[in-house]
Amino acid sequence: MKRIIVHILVWGGMFFMFMNSLASEWPEVTRENKPWTRWWWHGSAVDPENLDYNLQQIADVGFGGVEVTAIYGVKGYEEKFIPYLSDEWVDILHYTATRAGELDMGLDMPPGSGWKCGGSFTPFEDANQSLNLQTFSVEGGNNWQTDFEDRYIQAVVARSPEGKHIDLTSQLQDNTIAWTAPESDLWTVYVVESRWSGGKVKRAAPGGEGYSIDTYSKEAVGHFLRDFGDRVARLPKGTVRCYFHDSFEYNGNWSKEFLTAFRQRRGYDVLSVIQYLTGDQDSQESARVRSDVRRTLAEMLHDNMIVPLSEWAHAQGSLNRNQAHGSPGNLLDLYAACDIPETEIFGRLSGRDADPLINKFASSAAHVTGKPLTSSESYTWLDEHFTVTLETMKRATDQLFLAGINHIFYHGTAYSPKNETFPGWVFYASTQANPYNPWWRDLPALNHYISRVQSFMQRGKPGSDFVIYWPYYDTIHNNGRLQQKLAVHSPDWFYNEPIGPLSSQLWNQGYQFDYISDLQLEACSSDEGYLNSQGHRYKTVLVPSCTMMPVATLQKLYALAEQGGRVIFVKGLPSDVPGYYQYETRQEQLEKELEKLEFQPVRPGLSRAVIGSGSIWFAEQAADGLEQAGVEREPMHDLSLYTLRRDMGDHTVLFVVNRGADLFDGWAPLSLNAEQVALLDPMTDRSGLAQLRDLPNSRTQIRLQLEAGESVLLKIGGSSIAHPWPYWEVMGSSAIFQGAWTVEAEQGGPELPDHGKISTLESWTTWGEEWTSYSGTVRYTLEFDRPQSDARRYLLDLGKLYHSVEVVLNGQAMQTLIAPPFRVVIDELKPQDNTLELFVTNLAANRIRYMDRQDMEWRKFYDINFVNIEYRPFDAADWPVRESGLLGPVTLMPLR
Repeated sequence: MKRIIVHILVWGGMFFMFMNSLASEWPEVTRENKPWTRWWWHGSAVDPENLDYNLQQIADVGFGGVEVTAIYGVKGYEEKFIPYLSDEWVDILHYTATRAGELDMGLDMPPGSGWKCGGSFTPFEDANQSLNLQTFSVEGGNNWQTDFEDRYIQAVVARSPEGKHIDLTSQLQDNTIAWTAPESDLWTVYVVESRWSGGKVKRAAPGGEGYSIDTYSKEAVGHFLRDFGDRVARLPKGTVRCYFHDSFEYNGNWSKEFLTAFRQRRGYDVLSVIQYLTGDQDSQESARVRSDVRRTLAEMLHDNMIVPLSEWAHAQGSLNRNQAHGSPGNLLDLYAACDIPETEIFGRLSGRDADPLINKFASSAAHVTGKPLTSSESYTWLDEHFTVTLETMKRATDQLFLAGINHIFYHGTAYSPKNETFPGWVFYASTQANPYNPWWRDLPALNHYISRVQSFMQRGKPGSDFVIYWPYYDTIHNNGRLQQKLAVHSPDWFYNEPIGPLSSQLWNQGYQFDYISDLQLEACSSDEGYLNSQGHRYKTVLVPSCTMMPVATLQKLYALAEQGGRVIFVKGLPSDVPGYYQYETRQEQLEKELEKLEFQPVRPGLSRAVIGSGSIWFAEQAADGLEQAGVEREPMHDLSLYTLRRDMGDHTVLFVVNRGADLFDGWAPLSLNAEQVALLDPMTDRSGLAQLRDLPNSRTQIRLQLEAGESVLLKIGGSSIAHPWPYWEVMGSSAIFQGAWTVEAEQGGPELPDHGKISTLESWTTWGEEWTSYSGTVRYTLEFDRPQSDARRYLLDLGKLYHSVEVVLNGQAMQTLIAPPFRVVIDELKPQDNTLELFVTNLAANRIRYMDRQDMEWRKFYDINFVNIEYRPFDAADWPVRESGLLGPVTLMPLR
């Protein structure tokens, strides 16, 4: 056999960590610990045989459950469409849930097909509504007569230049009105119409088409839940683990119930200030009235939609999962109104719609109200179709973990019949996690990693030290559109207020915190110096600079301080009250409450006012106030090592990610003193006790070696591990593999091209025309002898590689690597005749490029057929050929 040629390279000072004994104390992985996936049923064209096949495929790669979402169909399969919510559809769903359970998987589903609640059984009277506010000018003394025909007119109000209002609603007869204006210069008549917003179910499945519901209407939501419940009543209770409501994408900003609800909730009639709802207002009074409208809509959505949906789900023996973002309401309260709050990463990680501080709204609601799970719609548009890598998905996952998310949902997986050709049935969003994607072969590595991390992150309690008050009323006090959606896609609503920059600064500094709303704060109490929420004990509440604050909220902060709690105002005190009703009186009440604060300087930039047995602090810099409250940050953030903490009772778990651009090899400070810290690698299951040191006047430091993007779990205290975690050092030289590699296309297409042997490592797309279109796996095989060295173990470095690889040595699977650097520690090398097999997998991009260049038909969907990441028609024909395979160099580095 050919021997490798050894070339000496100097690698002074590089370290890598490895542990050859597997962990003994990983929690047992449950179905909830595993990632789940949204499972699209195109046209509900499913059958038992293919369901069994699909479910087995999904279970085999490590998913813990599926969320069945019925959507638009595939052309050519019309005869197989099963009408949504028909008896046949409900029976096949029950069959699916049963088969999933046999594979130890759960099943979730939304109450409706596609997006938005509604459907064929939603009458027009319950359809989503918008305000149509018309104005007419009528000269004093003139007669004004109008026939509104079939429109739903809620109110007609006339207003004089002097501000006199006349309610003309009672004069409506058969939707016609006739009125003579009193003598005056000019009257303005306001006609309040509740009209259909145009909203329908989005991406609906066959049989699921129809109006979307009025989400603010208790009656409309009640009708929908009753009628939907009647159609799924044949399902045994508990068949569906969780009903899921997607992000708020309803168009309407009104409801037929709005005028009554406004009077009851705000204490005055909005018709008396109707002029402030027209588009040409920019006064403070207008902003106050609009704030009240938004607050009312928020409360109606919470009380009439999300809470009833949760109660209805519980009656079915199920839970409710809800994406509150996009809603025109208080996100913290809406997230908290369900059992599993869910956030999302929608776009590229570099974009504004992949922001961990926005994701923290969902986890904060869960933490503050004692809910163990926070989920995420993950990976939706991480990159263009067929170009999303497992590495990018891992980075997105870690960002979600750092934001407190502990229940990952893929977005997602499309059902395909097993005889379907590449690329199978696909969804219009880009991350196609299905068996047709080449990296499906290596997906178990990522899913195993997620399961291991979540097996810790779903246990214990959050490790957040304090809460940041969210000044929601500052957010909604403006003269913008009535329906102000707070979306993940455009978080200006967060960053344009002081809370945004403040939270960003604190997060980057390593502080562990949650957000809290007025309503959630009201439910808190204080004792022994802690703020007790329904789910957690916090050391303090931090109030960012804000203008608007209800008097009741300020009084609650005083009460918490009087009971021994700590309150910190940063940079400013509130100076105004939200809303319109008797606001001048309430402003006076706020001023009287603020006069109770007698701040005494402690040091420059920091003052203290004593309230009962507690304190209220005023700090120019949040860190100064937090120091007084005894809040410790995780200082390793200064080293680009970002963390999330979980409190396990007798020990603490710290999830750590190297978000820097380079290898970290050194000592990292902890926020607390520790006698023992165990390192656990969730990618490999390896564990060991870390090296620690204590410096004078310093916290415990831990030795870490983390590549860029690498992550690890630190178990601080409470470990039964006795063996140390070795820290490996390269012994100064490395051997480069040079010789003939045998290469063979293993699995992929459009064909399995032939090649044989290569002596130079380069992209396989250079091996011939047929290789430029190949997407799949190639096996690289090389036989080699152990280098002349005293080392017992070696670091195998594969160099540059696209895009993932399974490493097999002497017939034994070593590890699947999904992100650079592609390195693995190996031992037990034979003196001679070692066989290295590398199963390298690329992306689907080159194959889809080939198909588009050949005008091959694969876009055959009834809706949105087919868009790119910019929501323009998708076409890969002009894409460049993407590098693929093993480019090396491949080296062996002796370790000690």
